[in-house]
Amino acid sequence: MDDLGTGDIKHTVLQFEQGETASDWDLEEKIFQGDHSHKCPTYIHKTPPCQGSCPSGHEIRGWLSIARGMDKPPVEGMAWQEYAFQRMVQANPFPATMGRVCPAPCEDGCNRNEVDDYVGINAVEQYVGDWANENNVKLQDPGADTGKKIAVIGGGPAGLSAAYFLRIDGHAVTIFEANEALGGMMRYGIPGYRTPRDMLDTEIDRVVEMGCEIKLNTRIGETIKISELEADFDAIFWAIGAQSGRDLPIEGWDETENCISGVEFLDAFNKGWVKGTAKNVVVVGGGDTSIDVASVARRLGHITHSNEKERPTDTAIDFTSHDVTGTLSRNGMNATLTSLFPVELMTAATHEREDALREGVDIIGSTMPLKVIKDDMGLAVALEVCDCTMEGMNPIPVAGTERQIEADIIISAIGQFGDFSGVEEFDNGKGFIDVDGFYAVKGHSKHFAGGDILRPHLLTTAIGQGRIAADTIGEFLDLKEPTKRPKVDVHHFNLLDELHQRGKYPQHNDDTPKRGTCDDQYAIHNYEDRSASQIIAHDELFKGHFNYIARSKRDEVHIDGNEVLGNFEERIIAFSEEQAQKEGERCMSCGMCLECDNCIIFCPQDAISKVKKSDYTVGRYVDTDYTKCIGCHICADVCPSGYIKMGLGD
Repeated sequence: MDDLGTGDIKHTVLQFEQGETASDWDLEEKIFQGDHSHKCPTYIHKTPPCQGSCPSGHEIRGWLSIARGMDKPPVEGMAWQEYAFQRMVQANPFPATMGRVCPAPCEDGCNRNEVDDYVGINAVEQYVGDWANENNVKLQDPGADTGKKIAVIGGGPAGLSAAYFLRIDGHAVTIFEANEALGGMMRYGIPGYRTPRDMLDTEIDRVVEMGCEIKLNTRIGETIKISELEADFDAIFWAIGAQSGRDLPIEGWDETENCISGVEFLDAFNKGWVKGTAKNVVVVGGGDTSIDVASVARRLGHITHSNEKERPTDTAIDFTSHDVTGTLSRNGMNATLTSLFPVELMTAATHEREDALREGVDIIGSTMPLKVIKDDMGLAVALEVCDCTMEGMNPIPVAGTERQIEADIIISAIGQFGDFSGVEEFDNGKGFIDVDGFYAVKGHSKHFAGGDILRPHLLTTAIGQGRIAADTIGEFLDLKEPTKRPKVDVHHFNLLDELHQRGKYPQHNDDTPKRGTCDDQYAIHNYEDRSASQIIAHDELFKGHFNYIARSKRDEVHIDGNEVLGNFEERIIAFSEEQAQKEGERCMSCGMCLECDNCIIFCPQDAISKVKKSDYTVGRYVDTDYTKCIGCHICADVCPSGYIKMGLGD
């Protein structure tokens, strides 16, 4: 490889190692000199790892191709941003929110990590979501009324997502929410400087405007009994979240008034109940879910190179400790954050830790809480801690390092579980609901569940579970057995749908036996869709095609400890249109034609050509004359996106 940058950063990628010559290659395998190979180009659609690692199921490659201008809007006069938005909400109705707070496992899995740096997917998503909000773009109309009624218990990301997809299918939806506003953890678990409330309200209102009935300040099990729900509704979706925080398992915690959980604190703050009366606050927190997510994403694309992420994770656990300390600082309190892990191994991104330190938060790693120190009134006045080392997930105390951290309030941000008051029969004994692989509640007919009440995870995970559960509910209402979900369970590009929206319908097949299909218009010749089962790895691409292009990064407002008091303004500065389009151009279109013309240029037999303009759609850019093709493999070797494979010919 040539190193055009500095340090160990490789700015070009070639498919041979330094020092190799032609004599080191198996030329018989690489190139065929005649037509005896009996192979020809076949166009194989696979899922890119960005989509495969997106819990909500975004068709990311699709809306990046719109941003780059490759996929044009099907309606004359439609802005590309609106077209991209409509593609996004086929899987996730909250792009502006997720573009701000999603940890973007899609970026961990991005094959471009093996070239220079991941594509800024999260930032493009935020730009398009904000544009749609500013231009009052609406969701699609609900489907024809089916006469079926579904109760959605909880108006957070999982409940709203399920409601959205159920309305698309034409089912009537009533959302029951215990709080005075919808949003769940997006509103009550994340401060406004991460999810601005006007932005959040706009995205939630779109779903409500599809015809959902809303019942606020309504707690199932108290004001309404489960038996009443079962009598009035055809199906029930539980999305009650995990709103109860876990206590610290240390001496002195129980029944101590000023020892509370992180979710309790954030809930109180976001409802306007927090007043800056305490001086010293200690927060104990951390989390490892983000590591699991990033590891899975990298494995999907066999990624070996990782790059510093823009966003922290958005698991309730991972966000809570950092959001609590940031909120405390803005309210004039002295905030100390302790973690069992060393500071450099904490799950927050490096710049997040730097921002917290700049804003006055004291971060102490490798620290294990031991017990709560109380005064004569029974109130906590300090947290006794010691240094620790980690053996896997188990902290080992270091003898002789015991000390006390002064505290007016101690906040536990180590995990959470559901509140089953009045609905105890759904508790699996661990504070969660058990479901099968289709999100049907085990042992309870017509009940389904999704989101943090299954296991606290990402906001985008909850959205994806709501989408899949809506499909399952639809099949249940139609008295069908649940359909086996695809191995890669995300929203996929569908070439037939693309042809239909462009008015390029395949011709009717007269059922006459034919040899081959290359001269007929009733079939998509030599195209195979493997997207439901296969994810394309970076070693299937010709990465040498891609020049080094630095990733565009969103700016952030950085404030120090002297300015942080009372400052709850949004920190992220969104992309401009130019930046969003530039990031779209960095997408390598893994598993789908990039329209680069390499196969046309390098074919020695002139066997490959562009399709007629009247026949063109995304995924249908080139055609092969198999009477000229000699099966030399060159087109497959130089295909940057891995879309061309060599299959058996005639």
